[in-house]
Amino acid sequence: MDIKKLPKTEFAAAVAQIAGERNIDVQSILDSIEAGLISAYKRDQKEKAIEVSEETDFQVELSPESGSFKVFEIKEDGKKVDVTPPGFGRIAAQTAKQVIDTRIKQVEKDMVIASFMDKVGTLIHGNVVKIEPTKILVNIGKAEAILPKEEQVKNERFELGDRKLFLVKSIVEDDETEKRDIILSRSDSEYITRLMDREVPEISSGAVVIEKIARSPGIRSKIAVSSKQPGVDPVGSCIGQKGSRIQSVLNEVPENEKIDIVLYSEDIKRFLVESLSPATDVEVISIDGDKAEVTVPEDQLALAIGSGGENIRLAGVLAGFDINVTGAPPKKSS
Repeated sequence: MDIKKLPKTEFAAAVAQIAGERNIDVQSILDSIEAGLISAYKRDQKEKAIEVSEETDFQVELSPESGSFKVFEIKEDGKKVDVTPPGFGRIAAQTAKQVIDTRIKQVEKDMVIASFMDKVGTLIHGNVVKIEPTKILVNIGKAEAILPKEEQVKNERFELGDRKLFLVKSIVEDDETEKRDIILSRSDSEYITRLMDREVPEISSGAVVIEKIARSPGIRSKIAVSSKQPGVDPVGSCIGQKGSRIQSVLNEVPENEKIDIVLYSEDIKRFLVESLSPATDVEVISIDGDKAEVTVPEDQLALAIGSGGENIRLAGVLAGFDINVTGAPPKKSS
């Protein structure tokens, strides 16, 4: 249909209907159509082997009521010259339809993504729909999100159709394309924090507080907790009866990742001792600046250090020290 010949009210009614149904600003639709018509005009001229300089300015005057339009070339002196080609209406109609369709899809996507703004920092289930070298695409209902490689846990494997729990980490926008994407994570420490908040009522109520967390994704996490309510055992609350609560958390983390719940303390030495859990009988020998010397019984040394040194490293992150641990000589019996 030639939009130049649309009845006066039909074009306006069509634009108004689209704007109303899709919650799109009418002027935004008209601006998009005008930009599309200029691109279509340049393309039409190129197909006719008519050279159009990239520096030439064009302007479209589009009637918001009838849909009638004219293409003008803006001369250096500011004069407008009507350059609307004969028979351009058919191309213009196709262009208008394409522009509106594209605009609708983009606006709908933007609206869906905008609805996730208040979900940043929360957990969401999603299904893996595509696996690429640098990212994984995840369906999270009405939207498709991205799990970048840097937000994945090393050695965690995914297959198409896998349903996993993710942290909605952020919504990022490309400044050039203005395209927005929902970014997910399974490696962020906040993922563990939100899991604990979900499984431990005392955390969600504020009776128990996560003071610090240190995580090596897929290997080990250490969580320091304190109680803000008399009579509430923070460590016991997090572990749950027969380990039920911590097990629910472990079910949602990558396989083999261990989680230590330790008691937070303002007493630096005491907190150092707690941080090296599951090692026991830890003794702090000295603290000098950010360095701490500790000893443990020989049979606890391997536990204190941990596989690959992860336990002592995370304990250092948690307590804020570079920890050096040595095995204590066996105590002489009296």
